[in-house]
Amino acid sequence: MMKLKPEQLRENFKKRLSQPGMIIAPGVHDMVSLRMADSFGFEALYMTGYGTVASSLGLPDAGLASYTQMLEKVQMMAAMANTPLIADGDTGYGGLLNIQHTIRGYEHAGVVAIQLEDQEFPKKCGHTPSRRVIPMQDMVKKIQVASDSRTDKNFLIIARTDARTSLGIDEALRRGEAYAKAGADILFIESPESLEEMQMIGRQFDLPVLANMVDTGKTPVLSRDELQAIGYQLAIFPVTALLASVKALHAVYAGFKEHGSSVQMADQLYEFNELSKLMGFQEVWDFEKKYAD
Repeated sequence: MMKLKPEQLRENFKKRLSQPGMIIAPGVHDMVSLRMADSFGFEALYMTGYGTVASSLGLPDAGLASYTQMLEKVQMMAAMANTPLIADGDTGYGGLLNIQHTIRGYEHAGVVAIQLEDQEFPKKCGHTPSRRVIPMQDMVKKIQVASDSRTDKNFLIIARTDARTSLGIDEALRRGEAYAKAGADILFIESPESLEEMQMIGRQFDLPVLANMVDTGKTPVLSRDELQAIGYQLAIFPVTALLASVKALHAVYAGFKEHGSSVQMADQLYEFNELSKLMGFQEVWDFEKKYAD
């Protein structure tokens, strides 16, 4: 498959977002998960901050990863993916000038959308406790700067508010309205705690609304049809693949500890040759066949 240029990916994704039907964006956290998810032909993928920080640094998603570290991962994933990639941009990594720098960096990297949140720095994962948000007007300024800083108007700004957990659903909705007026393209009301709150969010806004489906998190995990029925246009599943991977890793290492071998795991493993092909070895073999002596 010929890889589209970022401008074409963005134009196609923005057009798709305006059409009926839910867009499902599974989370990717490293280059193996990116390669695997990319092979399925999804309409979008989501580079999770939680998973990327965990897999690359072995640290919690608590503001410990720098802009430079995250941009490196964004660049690698966007360069590899044929699927439109949405990327977590945390708080923008600083003040208003940092927001401008972050927008330009992520846009140049080739993603179709960046997610920015209104937490205080250092930020925390959205389904963990003790998150604090900045004043609404400070985030409005950030969204305005983000919107003005992009050179491609099809590069979308996802405005996330974490106000629900500390300030309540009404304040979260109020912030969503303000961020929409400031220039956001997609609204992300983080951590609603019931179906009723999700229904309120789904009918509140004229802009597309994103659902964050965190397995065993604060928000009910709904089916695609259920999400669409209550007004959502886009759903991310940021850590589902990571949770499955960690469970598999736990089983494998426990098996080694108990049995001292992988013999008993044979039927649980992905084929080595298939993994080699997924990672691009077929191209290496074809190259060597053509050029090697």
